[in-house]
Amino acid sequence: LLSYLSFPCRYFRWWYKKTRIEKKPAFIDLLCAVPLQQIYGCPLGGIGGGTITRGWRGEFCRWQLNPGIYHYETVIADQFTVCLRCKGQTVYQQVLSVERPSTLQGWNWGYCGHYAFYHALYPRAWMVYELPGQNVVLTCRQVSPVIPHDYKDSSLPVGVFIWEVENGRDEDVDVSIMFSLQNGTGTKDDRSGGHWNEPFAFEKEGERIAGVLLHHCTHVNPFTLAISAREKAGTAVTHLTAFNPAGSGREVWQDLLQDGRLDSPADKSSPTEKGEVTAAAVCASCRVPARGHRTLELALAWDMPRVHFGSKEKLHLRRYTRFFGSGGDAAPALSHHALTHYEEWERKIEAWQKPILENSQLPSWYKSALFNELYFMTDGGTIWVELPPDCCAEDLQGPAGAGLSHLLPVLREYGRFAYLEGQEYRMYNTYDVHFYASFALVMLWPKLQISLQYDIAVTVVNEDVQPRQYLMCGQTAQVKLKNVVPHDIGDPADEPWQRVNAYLMHDTADWKDLNLKFVLQVYRDYYLTHDSLYLRDMWPVCQAVMESELKFDTDNDGLIENGGFADQTYDAWVVNGASAYCGGLWLAAVCVMCKMAEVLGDAEVQQKYTDILSKGKEAFERMLWNGKYYNYDSSGSDTSSSIMSDQCAGQWFLGACGLDQGEFEVFPKSHVVSALKTIFEKNVMSFAGGTMGAVNGMRPDGVPDTSSVQSNEVWIGVVYALAATMIQEGLVEEGFHTAQGCYRTVWEQLGMAFQTPEAYREKKVYRSLAYMRPLSIWSMQLALERRAGQAPASTQPPQVPIHP
Repeated sequence: LLSYLSFPCRYFRWWYKKTRIEKKPAFIDLLCAVPLQQIYGCPLGGIGGGTITRGWRGEFCRWQLNPGIYHYETVIADQFTVCLRCKGQTVYQQVLSVERPSTLQGWNWGYCGHYAFYHALYPRAWMVYELPGQNVVLTCRQVSPVIPHDYKDSSLPVGVFIWEVENGRDEDVDVSIMFSLQNGTGTKDDRSGGHWNEPFAFEKEGERIAGVLLHHCTHVNPFTLAISAREKAGTAVTHLTAFNPAGSGREVWQDLLQDGRLDSPADKSSPTEKGEVTAAAVCASCRVPARGHRTLELALAWDMPRVHFGSKEKLHLRRYTRFFGSGGDAAPALSHHALTHYEEWERKIEAWQKPILENSQLPSWYKSALFNELYFMTDGGTIWVELPPDCCAEDLQGPAGAGLSHLLPVLREYGRFAYLEGQEYRMYNTYDVHFYASFALVMLWPKLQISLQYDIAVTVVNEDVQPRQYLMCGQTAQVKLKNVVPHDIGDPADEPWQRVNAYLMHDTADWKDLNLKFVLQVYRDYYLTHDSLYLRDMWPVCQAVMESELKFDTDNDGLIENGGFADQTYDAWVVNGASAYCGGLWLAAVCVMCKMAEVLGDAEVQQKYTDILSKGKEAFERMLWNGKYYNYDSSGSDTSSSIMSDQCAGQWFLGACGLDQGEFEVFPKSHVVSALKTIFEKNVMSFAGGTMGAVNGMRPDGVPDTSSVQSNEVWIGVVYALAATMIQEGLVEEGFHTAQGCYRTVWEQLGMAFQTPEAYREKKVYRSLAYMRPLSIWSMQLALERRAGQAPASTQPPQVPIHP
């Protein structure tokens, strides 16, 4: 206890050394949380190439080009400006921004927000501008290539802006849209000198685009930004190669005002001096007939093909370099591809989303939540890299990794994928949380889930014997034990994949949930994909981690025990003895071991785990079932009888795998339904008037459990998983009501659009913005599809012989 009480001092000493002496960011910075800004909208970009987030007022305001590292700067020069001309005269010219900044004062700022509207349905967004007094309406449709089951275009670092212009006048109007962009992301690097811009044109297969390249020449991870527009009959594209975004901007404004065009100088700009900043602009113009309609198409691309993480030890090539090269000269081709393929992207996006959007039985908030929570797939500090061409199986597998026969082919074909636990919790592929979020991946990009699992499997069978001190307990232990699932695969500020377990709070080798979550995901992935080669490869790893887990069954009753500390994903909530959460996950994992052994024809292992399951089920019911729900744990402490909202996590996963009934029923159906109804009555309806989802822990008398900082929080991702479990068990109305509370709290009450946190409390205190776990909402969709008989899992997976 004394060791835990001294955690604040220990953490501060570690934080001071890391941030002030070593000048490195903390993997979790408890002293400098990212401030809440209620400004974010739909991010731009595909998966793993970096993201640029636009706000719902149109600003460019959140940047993640260096993998996993965020900057939260609104760059004021990054704007769209409209110019209207009638009969050869400019009648209206306006920056489409409500801002009134101290720079670029030669521009006409302060657009009235009353005449603008924002809508987002990821990966698209719409901004509508009803230009006051002009009888002209502009609709900017923003599109990013985030397309399920697509492993090419979904990797591209691009966004397209399609401007629909409606002319309600009785005369023709010449309309110009100018897109201006600063060379950089608003950080001090923008003034480091050596940056330069140049105009470009790119033609292929009769389609021509033109614009400006902005070369950002930093020593580490240099990149090129590209702004461009599509040339076509009736559309002119002009540009301004360079201007000073820190000045008045008057020369830019007057250039556009004069004739609705920019001067289009042919030369490249000089490199910036230290302290200078530069920007560029591209302009697309067309004539819109009276009562007519025209379209202007512009794009933003960024090319940072070769990346180093913080340690600068290894060079990584992003996924899109497979298709566009790694020379740093791909921005023109990327822009051209985006402007000539976005219509195909939209057809695929609509085909994917339409059946859900048109399902009148689904509430509107759910449709919004389901798609908009997917922002984290790209904007979760996500990185997707290629294997080096000279990489061999031994390089990947490490000294103990033999046996993963399809590791190299899978990673060579689909690359390596990683996303952060959260924008503030900077660890890649945090596995106890990915367990929840993985439904989005396996349902939409299953090959990335398979790739991620191979990476985890390699880490499982290897070890890192380096000693280090853990901050919570103060004890020293090695970084990674053999045959134990890692907490994460590393910190982007260090060297992910190379050095795992960036999490320093606890020694997670003693966590009870990580190994189980690996086994459960292996069978769930196989059940949904029917990938028998994957199952065969993972089978020895599953056996190894389960063998490792068996040591936690200290009394040989078939049920593991928690260790009297916070030894699972609820890493500040102590649990002791048999527990509903870890015990339930254990029994579910034992069940899928039986099933996998049956599928693979391994009778010996099947019998072993069948015997364990039989004993464990009896112990679980005897020690934890109280007639209405499963107790938090069996310790007999003051809070042992708390009602945990996540007590049915094992049943949730079994239901998603089709193992929740018949011979594989682990938890009695009547007990599961009773527990869920109790959670709905107590954790949902007795908390905040039933309007904020389910609190993690509730006492039987209807008062939240305050024994830990996490027991009286609501975890949005856990609530979505709970709602999915309710739907699986036929409590559909209760499931939707439970999940709706989280959506309305986050997206409407707290203004946290596109930054859903890990947790909040009743009094609107929140923790860890932009978090991975809420992607679990896709398990609700799987449950709904299963009920409707649509799920891919509705067919029985094939039997797989254990030896090929």
